[in-house]
Amino acid sequence: MSDAEKGGETHKFHVSGMTCGACVSSIERMLGKQEGILDVSVALLAERATVTYDASYGWTPDKVVEAIDDIGFDAELVVEPKEDDVTLSIFGMTCSSCTSSLERVLLAEPGVVSCEVSLVTQRAHIRFDHHRTNVRAIVEAVEKAGFDALLYDDRDAAQIDSLTHVREMHDWWHAFMFSLAFAVPNFFLCMVLMHVQFLHPILMAQLLPGLYVQDVLGLLLTLPVQFGVGQRFFRAAYKAIRHGSMTMDTLVIVGTMAAWTFSVAAMLVSLGCTGPGCEKPRTFFDTSTMLITFAALGRYLENSAKGHTSEALTRLMQLAPQKATILSGDSERVIPAELLQVGDVVKLVPGEKIAADGIVRHGSSTVDESMVTGEHVPVPKSVGAQVLGGTVNGHGTLDFEVTRAGRDTSLNRIVQLVQDAQVSKAPIQDYADRVAGVFVPCIIALSLFTLVLWLTVACVFPPAWQPRMLRDAGSHKFMECLKLCISVVVVACPCALGLSTPTAVMVGTGVGAENGILIKNAPSLEAACAVRHVVFDKTGTLTKGQLSVTDQMHVGALPLEHMLALVQSVESRSEHVLAQALIAHCAATPLPPAHTDTFDMVQGAGVRATAECEGSVYDVVIGNATLHGERPVPMEAFAQGWEARGCTVVYVSLNGALTAAFALSDVLKEHAADSVQWLHDMGMQCSIMTGDTSASAGAVAQAVGVFPDHVHAGLSPNGKLTLLRECRTPRPQAHTLLERVCEALIPTQKHGLAMVGDGVNDSPALAAADVGVAMSSGSDIAMGAASIVLMRNDLMDVPTAFMLCQRIFWQIRLNFLWAMTYNMIMVPLAMGLLLPWGIYLHPMMAGLAMACSSVSVVFSSLSLRRWKRPTLSDAPPSAGPTWPRRLVRMLAA
Repeated sequence: MSDAEKGGETHKFHVSGMTCGACVSSIERMLGKQEGILDVSVALLAERATVTYDASYGWTPDKVVEAIDDIGFDAELVVEPKEDDVTLSIFGMTCSSCTSSLERVLLAEPGVVSCEVSLVTQRAHIRFDHHRTNVRAIVEAVEKAGFDALLYDDRDAAQIDSLTHVREMHDWWHAFMFSLAFAVPNFFLCMVLMHVQFLHPILMAQLLPGLYVQDVLGLLLTLPVQFGVGQRFFRAAYKAIRHGSMTMDTLVIVGTMAAWTFSVAAMLVSLGCTGPGCEKPRTFFDTSTMLITFAALGRYLENSAKGHTSEALTRLMQLAPQKATILSGDSERVIPAELLQVGDVVKLVPGEKIAADGIVRHGSSTVDESMVTGEHVPVPKSVGAQVLGGTVNGHGTLDFEVTRAGRDTSLNRIVQLVQDAQVSKAPIQDYADRVAGVFVPCIIALSLFTLVLWLTVACVFPPAWQPRMLRDAGSHKFMECLKLCISVVVVACPCALGLSTPTAVMVGTGVGAENGILIKNAPSLEAACAVRHVVFDKTGTLTKGQLSVTDQMHVGALPLEHMLALVQSVESRSEHVLAQALIAHCAATPLPPAHTDTFDMVQGAGVRATAECEGSVYDVVIGNATLHGERPVPMEAFAQGWEARGCTVVYVSLNGALTAAFALSDVLKEHAADSVQWLHDMGMQCSIMTGDTSASAGAVAQAVGVFPDHVHAGLSPNGKLTLLRECRTPRPQAHTLLERVCEALIPTQKHGLAMVGDGVNDSPALAAADVGVAMSSGSDIAMGAASIVLMRNDLMDVPTAFMLCQRIFWQIRLNFLWAMTYNMIMVPLAMGLLLPWGIYLHPMMAGLAMACSSVSVVFSSLSLRRWKRPTLSDAPPSAGPTWPRRLVRMLAA
């Protein structure tokens, strides 16, 4: 058991100011090493930190906020809504007497425990007993008192703003424009105007001996940028350095301050020089201003691109309508959608968005569920059909009864699931954060090495052996060497490494949600790429699970009607698909009354119960052959005949004697065979696990294309768990960090096991597999245990989900490759690797390259938005090894 599981308190915080993986590493390292902190997980793009702490050490949410602030980042507690706690926005209050009267009205409302009304914020915070009252009753009480009220919840608005990076984009755009207003004149002053003939004497004029007009103007143009816009870099870099870490802000400040400090120092030295050999100092204030301008532009473009990575989630969050029309008797009333309650009857007109989950009670129509399930074909809805919140009604009119409202709707659960997936971290991200944590110190060391190296070349080697840039510099060789040093500092970009994984995960999980494929977390995404073996449950997964009784056999003296009455009574206590089929079969016959006294479910086998009918009490056992003794020859022949046709046979024993047998048939799901074939083409092995008999499972396996030796029948839930453990291949262990990174980026072999199921009996196996895939038609328990949830009841989504995961992880690998290639090429170039041939990187160009590098990674991840769900007409994916795997195998050999 981890420390986080030993009774700690967990809270979520919104953290702003993070720019790269070094920031993430800094927070996790500095906060995690403090006594009493059990676990820290930081998500860069979502700007979320999840902290688990031991309160006995004095930790509180406010103290965690202070600790994060001390590290150098702004933090705010994310307050989760409570079932018995609500905040309302109140309209119409003008004075303190209004607040007093409203408090009296609310406190007089049955079930209201406490109430605080603020005139300043125009809000009321109410605690209530949800067993006695509800939010809508409280709002109605406020309206009766003469005020208007709306449910106040800024979490979604704040989350959307955070996801779209609206504030950051606004701030960095203004910073960029402000910097540009000074950088452009400064650039022209240093690079262009000095070469204009009539301006040259003016700029070379000396205000004081050694103090030139050009240098003074350059300094004045630099100060607002260096210490105005630059202060946000200064602040973040100072806080990081104070806690022993370095970030991208550190590199910006080191580079710009080096240029500014050298230029000011050159001016001061020139000011004291009055001899005949003195000349105008060499300054480069323009470099300082342009570097900060490029850094601000890079941050703006980066935040703009980041905002696009979460477009899918933002669209999901905005699907819910604002209003809903509820029916009360013969009257209609329009209310805010968030005030809907379970049991309300809602009227839908053509084209209207559905505000909550419910069951159709009147009317018929079609519903566009594409935004939730990814299915673009309108779904017919009639009385008894289920509708989902956030979907759109077609051309008909429907009345539906609300079954789930507010944050319990399917839409809100999907949004929460996608949010959780996007703030989770793939194992490969930990490696990136660790690399980013040591990246900046290494770059600073390399920059100092560059300065010392070229100064040594300039001072020790004869001019003929020196690069042309140093020969032409004359007495200003130090400045040229310093430029190379600054280029190294500025061109390096740890942000690209830190953004490689989270941007791809955020875009990919959003695309999956739009296509009805919900990936619960980043580790599951990574695990899905290593799956080599897919195990299917049979009933309800490969088959539709809509069983019906095809034939029955009854033996013994008990009348058939009495036996059926006992079966119906006992099975009414079960939710299993077999039980529902038996109940439906029994209901077709007039039966005497029966009553069940005791009931016990035997996992994976059936049920045992005590039931009474017509004054007689019976011990009833209903289930598969494992619960019963030896079968009579006629019943054995009956079972073998139907099982050979793929049917499931259920036996009934009364008082220890076999009395009846039922043959239940099911129908294969559409595309079941296509799904298995695609998985085979992807290089995956497919198996079937079921509690049914070998004959029944074998018939299904033959129909879908699973090999006979991969069929495992007659298994209990524990038997499925045991078999799953036997089928799993141990993951190869990598010992060094480099080996782990290489294995994550270019895996040489697949080792994972996936389980596909939908029932209660499947939940232990789904949780035990490396990747659990649940169909949305199944139980909530199964979906809760799964790693991937398929919103459409289409088996082709199984290979589609694996293909999407592979595409996302391929994008992560591409991002890493680009980030590493960029730094491996640009840093040596900035260090002067090609300087002997006259090729070097000017600090301004280095700053522009740095600004573009992280943006390019984000735009690379955005290419995932073009991913389209494959169709049956597409060629199945090839299982052949890709060139990276071939390369690794060659190197290993």
